Amino acid sequence: MEWSHLSKVELHLHLDCCLSYACAAQIDPSLTMEEYGTNFIAPAKCYDLHDFLSRVPRSLALMQTEEQLRLVTADLFAQLAAENVLYAEIRFAPLLHTERGLEAGEVVAIVETAVAEAVRDSGIEARLILCTLRHYSAVQSLETVQLVDQFRWSYVAGFDIAADEAGYPIDAHVAAFQYAHDRGIPCTAHAGEARGPDSVWETLHSFKPSRLGHGVRSIEDPLLLDHLRQQQIHLEVCPTCNIQTDIYDAYADHAIDTLYRSGLSLGVNTDARTISNISFCQVFVKLHHAFGWDSEHFYHCNRSALKAAFVAEDVRQQLLTRLFDGYQNML
Repeated sequence: MEWSHLSKVELHLHLDCCLSYACAAQIDPSLTMEEYGTNFIAPAKCYDLHDFLSRVPRSLALMQTEEQLRLVTADLFAQLAAENVLYAEIRFAPLLHTERGLEAGEVVAIVETAVAEAVRDSGIEARLILCTLRHYSAVQSLETVQLVDQFRWSYVAGFDIAADEAGYPIDAHVAAFQYAHDRGIPCTAHAGEARGPDSVWETLHSFKPSRLGHGVRSIEDPLLLDHLRQQQIHLEVCPTCNIQTDIYDAYADHAIDTLYRSGLSLGVNTDARTISNISFCQVFVKLHHAFGWDSEHFYHCNRSALKAAFVAEDVRQQLLTRLFDGYQNML
């Protein structure tokens, strides 16, 4: 099957982890392909999530000015268009892009404007999620969620917490998530990746997100699976990253097929296209070879993702119709 023709939905996509070589070299003409492969792309197996994330600063260094942020955003939309993505939620941490004088609010405004232009020019619908990070202070988390509140009637749609869940407690971020809930801001949260079910339970109890970034280690606790299913908590599954960080040895060992057959709401995502050196179509191919997944599986996952997306209901219904139209001859 030619997977590139299938309509796709991606909810878990980090802006600072998706720079193509062409884009990176445009920003830094001295960058060679060899250096890009060594410094931006992680090996097929990392020691852990911390090792995997150690490549991110290379990309962040190229995302510190208005021009750079606009180039990176346009580059990502070109990648989405090439793979027939009809809806994407793109996340980033604004405070990471202030090293050369930009204020965090300016960063959000620049990226939001770039996304608005890309949506208009490409026809791809998209929203932005602003991330706090596990190692941030309570002040930094509140600053980030307040930016969501400030920009939420634009393309900014939600709040997330990312980075190494195994290395930092959640205490500093409870107030930020409470702020989000008090103002009706949709929330997702990275959990169940570097730590097991205890991290998921803790995250659900303290942050009350409607979605989980990854969440795959929930499979280790049957009671947790029942809870996720009953509450319709959507899992943003990123199989390549999970294998690369050595949660699973290979695609055939990944929990995604069991989670799917268990009736959980889940979607397929690339997460970090540069670090993982992966495209959406390549993820589809790997799932097809590992589990025999076909167009029906991918339609179901994309539909579940749209139902969990941080968009207005009228936009959701339009996207669901477009998704069905893209698969109606294959189901």
